[in-house]
Amino acid sequence: MSYSMHLLVCGGTGCQASESAKLLENLREQIKANGMEDQVQALVTGCFGFCEKGPIVKVYPDNVFYVQVTPEDAKEIVEEHVVKGRRVERLLYEEPTLEVKLAEHKQMPFYKKQYRIALRNCGFIDPENIEEYIASDGYMALGKVLTEMKPMDVVNEMKKSGLRGRGGGGFPTGMKWEFATKYDSDVKYIVCNADEGDPGAFMDRSILEGDPHSVLEAMAIAGYAIGANHGFIYIRAEYPLAIARLKIAMDQAMEYGLLGENILGTGFGFTIELKYGAGAFVCGEETALIHSIEGERGEPTTKPPFPAESGIWGKPTVVNNVETLANIPIIITKGADWFSSIGSEKSKGTKVFALAGKINNVGLVEVPMGTTLREIIFEIGGGIKNGKKFKAVQTGGPSGGCITEENLDIPIDYESLTAIGSMMGSGGMIVLDEDDCMVNIAKFYLEFTVEESCGKCTPCRIGNKRLHEILTKITEGKGTPEDLVNLNELGKIIKDTSLCGLGQTAPNPVLSTLKYFRDEYEAHVNEGKCIAGVCQAMLQYTILEEKCIGCTACAKVCPVNCIAGEPKGVHVIDQSRCIKCGACYDRCKFDAIIKK
Repeated sequence: MSYSMHLLVCGGTGCQASESAKLLENLREQIKANGMEDQVQALVTGCFGFCEKGPIVKVYPDNVFYVQVTPEDAKEIVEEHVVKGRRVERLLYEEPTLEVKLAEHKQMPFYKKQYRIALRNCGFIDPENIEEYIASDGYMALGKVLTEMKPMDVVNEMKKSGLRGRGGGGFPTGMKWEFATKYDSDVKYIVCNADEGDPGAFMDRSILEGDPHSVLEAMAIAGYAIGANHGFIYIRAEYPLAIARLKIAMDQAMEYGLLGENILGTGFGFTIELKYGAGAFVCGEETALIHSIEGERGEPTTKPPFPAESGIWGKPTVVNNVETLANIPIIITKGADWFSSIGSEKSKGTKVFALAGKINNVGLVEVPMGTTLREIIFEIGGGIKNGKKFKAVQTGGPSGGCITEENLDIPIDYESLTAIGSMMGSGGMIVLDEDDCMVNIAKFYLEFTVEESCGKCTPCRIGNKRLHEILTKITEGKGTPEDLVNLNELGKIIKDTSLCGLGQTAPNPVLSTLKYFRDEYEAHVNEGKCIAGVCQAMLQYTILEEKCIGCTACAKVCPVNCIAGEPKGVHVIDQSRCIKCGACYDRCKFDAIIKK
């Protein structure tokens, strides 16, 4: 059936949590109530990326972009826009810096500098309909490699493209495939690493939710290139929507003869199996992931041998993450030269980042390699929330480091981020402002890695625990100058001696904050003061005599009754009894209580 208009409703996890499924249902009911089922279709799509403003509805072909749409808005959208052809002005995005309503997403600063390759179909097609993927040139790349290219031609195309792994250190994808072709074996495997565990990261999840067929197609291409006929998608069990859409996509691909035996009549067969992870961060490391697939404890092993030589059950195995695989079909269809023309000299293509934290435009962004952090944070991200001052940005999740204002203009690529003590990682990007304590931030990330350590090697198991203990001591106001020396030395030892990437990178947040924010560490140690006013043990709440009106609100909420004073008289906090909970500070309506 041919429709004259489509209402595309974001169906990503974030928008679904904000009732986008109910919104879709209401839109369909309103379309039916107006007798327009044969002319207008409302359908679910993947993530549009602009998560801060979800749920989102895009009207096609009008290209009108509605934000923060509720299920109750469905009636007005259909009656005003669909029936009468009038835009619903109140639901359009308003650009704060321009104070104007913008109808099309291409006009929005959030999208202007983005270049979608891995996310090309997210928010554009129905992820549960294989025909929409095929209509968007889906499976053309698989058809091309099976009918026009030899396996080594595919490998060479990947090498020529310059595509590097998007899940960690950026190892060249074509080179990894080439290694696997050099080992003779009756069985080889392709693994999609969808074990996305970084706090604040949701790039891979969004691709699987919005464009699952691109990953399936890429795995089949990789299988043909290295001589593998079976693949595994190792995905977190906490991703139910991604899992559901993968299952639908796999069934559809099998039905259409695009997976299974004798694909497209070429004699090549490829099947895919889902394996669920139990949420262990260390299983994002490829050897730990492989052990988990085998049913063993998810612990890393030393390399060599690398998985390309000896992986699942000792067979040659290629492990690529979701975003890496999502790039492969379009590289085949458009060519390696096209892809390598995008990005920087050593980092080709684009990178997807999950932009979160103290930023106005939280969401998923994809930019060419070489884009600066300043462009992402202050142009695409819309700057810091509530007019606060930028302090740092954490890239690479718990494995990365904090980057300061002086490095905001460096181009984002693998080498540049590593040179300043951070890393690309999977693409988490958490923005911090003046209200964040960098010592506490380092402790937060270290708590995560201590919890997620598999415990196999001593430097990670014991060393990171000691680092955390020192940081806890400092944030409690008990630190000494010697602790700062120990943090630096111990962090470097852990990096040099840990078995896998988790331990080798766990000290990065500590070492980078110690390097760039040493004044905050010294203030904690030498002055017993948290500059940002975050570390509870160092805070002191004081009532300002000139502002206190004696309303007694603070005294009523104090859990230890340490606030004294008569009604309508000035109140006083007994510092010896204060537990620094902050209840009085939160309750006071007259700014009469300060913390310092």
